[in-house]
Amino acid sequence: MKMLTDLFSTDYGLMSLGVIAFMLGMAVWFGAFFKRKMAEDARKAGR
Repeated sequence: MKMLTDLFSTDYGLMSLGVIAFMLGMAVWFGAFFKRKMAEDARKAGR
């Protein structure tokens, strides 16, 4: 329980949450970006 209290109430805990959220957002964005580029490349190749 102390871990959750530290995570949501301290400056380093909130910064950790921010970094985790940023990394998850980046993973989603890169996944969509690469999927879109692969589909675009496949269309250009005539498949």
